[in-house]
Amino acid sequence: MRSIRMRILAVCAALVVVGVGGWQLLPSDQQKKDPITVGTTDVITSLDPAGAYDAGSWALYSNVYQSLLTFRPGSAEPVPDAARSCKFIGMELKTYQCVLRDDLTFSSGRKITPADVKFSFDRVTKINSELGPSPLLSVIGSVQADGSNVTFNLKTKDATFPSKLATGAGSIVDSSTYPDKALRKNNSVVGSGPYLLKTYKRGQSAVLEPNPHYKGAVTRKGLPVEVRYFAESDQLNRAWQAGDVQVAHREMPPAVLAKLSPGDPSIRISETPGAETRNLNLNVRPGRPLAKAKVREAAATLIDRPALAASVYQGTVEPLFSLIPQGFTGHSTAFFDAYPKVDVAKAKSLLRSAGVQTPVKFTLAYRKLGANGAEAEQLKAQLEKGGLFKVELIAESDWPKMQKNYAAGVYDAYTAGWIADFPDPDNFSQPLVGTGNSLHTGYSDKSVDEIIQRTQQYSDRGRTADDFKALQDKVAEDVPLIPLWQGKDYVVSHRSVSGLQYLSDGTGVWRLWELGWI
Repeated sequence: MRSIRMRILAVCAALVVVGVGGWQLLPSDQQKKDPITVGTTDVITSLDPAGAYDAGSWALYSNVYQSLLTFRPGSAEPVPDAARSCKFIGMELKTYQCVLRDDLTFSSGRKITPADVKFSFDRVTKINSELGPSPLLSVIGSVQADGSNVTFNLKTKDATFPSKLATGAGSIVDSSTYPDKALRKNNSVVGSGPYLLKTYKRGQSAVLEPNPHYKGAVTRKGLPVEVRYFAESDQLNRAWQAGDVQVAHREMPPAVLAKLSPGDPSIRISETPGAETRNLNLNVRPGRPLAKAKVREAAATLIDRPALAASVYQGTVEPLFSLIPQGFTGHSTAFFDAYPKVDVAKAKSLLRSAGVQTPVKFTLAYRKLGANGAEAEQLKAQLEKGGLFKVELIAESDWPKMQKNYAAGVYDAYTAGWIADFPDPDNFSQPLVGTGNSLHTGYSDKSVDEIIQRTQQYSDRGRTADDFKALQDKVAEDVPLIPLWQGKDYVVSHRSVSGLQYLSDGTGVWRLWELGWI
C-alpha cells in the first residue's frame, strides 16, 4: 500500500512496548473519556476507497469503513468482520464466497446489502483510478450477489485472496451515495466501521467518534480520537514535545528516534522491527534514460546501503538487499549476490556495453519530508561517483501530486516507502513488479507474472519460498527498482496513553479503538 504500505507478521511476536512499569497494560476501566490526539505525517489521498492506495488513507479506512474480513492483532489469518463467514468453494482456489451479516447499517442509517458489497468491488475496477487499489484486486473476474451471499469468481488461483479482502481495497461503501463510475468528492464518509468521521479538514485533521451501531469483529469500544496531519517530521516532533498530540506515529525525525530511551519515565515506545521497506523505483519505459537493463544494473552497482542507513538514518533502519524483507517467507539477498560492493569499474563497463553516452542524465524525485531530502542527496552523490551519472533531484511537497506524476511517468526515478497491505510476501511482488504494478514503473515481464501466479496457488505459504527467491533473482537481474532499506516502525506516546502497540502490530490495521487513558 504506498507510503506507500507494510506491516510484518513475523515481527508481531517480537513487538516491544516499553514505558513506565515495563510492559504496557490496557486499562481495565476507562474512566477518562477525553479524546486522544494522534499525530502523523501520512497523507490522506482520498476519502473514497476507490481512489487511494497509500498508508495514510488506508489507516483511516480501517477505522471508518468495514470489509468482509479483517485481521485480529498479531494474526496472519483474516477473520469475518462484515461477513458471517467466508470460504473457498471447491479445491481450485478460484471461487470465494462470503455470507454477509444481516444486521449491518451504514452511517447514513441504510441497511447494508450484498448488492452494496458487489457495487464496492465493481466500482474499483470501473473507476480504475491511477492512485487506487485496482492492481491489488486485478485477480477478480466477476462478483455476484445472491441472497445473503457474495461470490468472487477469480481469474486465477489465489490463496492470498482472503487477505486482500481484509485490506482497504475491500472497504464497503453505500451504493446510494457513492457514484459507480467516479470518485466521491466531498469531505465525508458513509461507512460502517468502528468509528464515524465527524469532521475532516484536508491536510489538517480528522475527528472520529465511536460508531454506536457498528457490528463486527471489533469488540472494544474506543474513545473519541482526533488525528492531526503534519507536513513535516519536525512539525510532528514539536507538537509531540509540546503535548499537543498524545501519540506520534509516522514519521518522527531519525535523530529523535535514535535518542529515544526506554528508561524515560515520561513516555511509552512501541518499536516494531522490520516494519517498512524503501525502494528507488526506476522508470523503464522505452526511450527513457533508464530504459536499458544494463544502465539500471550500473546504478545498482553504485548504491551503498550501509552508508545510507548509518549517516542519514542514524541506525534506525537496516540495509535491504531484496524485494521481500526479512521476516517474510522467501526473503533473500539477491541484490547483494548480484552487486556485492560499490564498483565504479563494473558500472562503467556495464554502461559501455549498453552503448550509452556518459554521464547518463536522469531525474530523481522524492517527497519533501523528514530525512527524504538527505537520503536523496546521498543517493545522488553515490550515483554520480566516477562521473557515470548526472542526477537532477526533484523535491515534491505534495504527495498526491507526486503520485500522479510517477503514475504518468514524469520522473525517471523516485523514492518511496512500501507498507504491505497484509502479512504475506505476495504483497511485495505483484503490486511492486507484476504487470500493471502500483509503482507505475512500466516494468512487465512474463516470467515474473508466471512466478507470482505460481506462488498464489499454495495455501501452505511455506511452499512458495523457492519461487519467491527465483522472483527476487529475476528482479535483481532486470532492476526495475533498487531496494534501499528495511526500517522499524515507531509509535511514541505520553505515559498516560495505552494501546499504542496496536497502531503497528504487523497486520496493516490501524486500531485507534485500542487507544485508552491509564
